Amino acid sequence: MRHLKSGLKLNRTPSHRKAMFRNMVTSLLEHGRIRTTDAKAKEVRRWADKIITLAKRGDLHARRQAFAVVQNKKVVHKLFEEANQLYGNRNGGYTRITKIGFRRGDAAPISLVELIAAEDKAKKAEKPKSTKSQSKSKAPEDKQ
Repeated sequence: MRHLKSGLKLNRTPSHRKAMFRNMVTSLLEHGRIRTTDAKAKEVRRWADKIITLAKRGDLHARRQAFAVVQNKKVVHKLFEEANQLYGNRNGGYTRITKIGFRRGDAAPISLVELIAAEDKAKKAEKPKSTKSQSKSKAPEDKQ
C-alpha cells in the first residue's frame, strides 16, 4: 500500500530524483520557463510552489530552507526580493503547465512549465499604451 507517500519515483534512485528536481526548480526560477516531460512537470510544480511560498514568507529560516533546494544564491535573492510584489495576492498556483506535443525520439509527452508572474510581466512589457490624447498632440501645427 502507498498510503501517505507523496511524490513520483520516475524510475530513479532517491538521490538522483532529488538532484534532478533541485536542478529543474533552479532553472525554472532562473529562466521563468522550462520544457520537460509531463510527469516531471507535474512534480516540479509541487517543488516550485513550495519554494515560492517560502519566499513569500520571507524570514531567515525560509531563506535557509530555500537555499537547501535552490542551488543558485542569485536566484534565491532575486526570488525573495520580488516574491511579495509578484505573488503577494495569490494563494498558490504560481506555475502553469502547457502541453506542447511529443518528443521526437521516443514520443514522450512534453510540457512547458512557466511561472505565472514572469509571463504576466512579459505581457505588460510588450503592450505599449497608446491613447487618443497622444495621437491628437502629434497633429501638424499651423504654418504662418
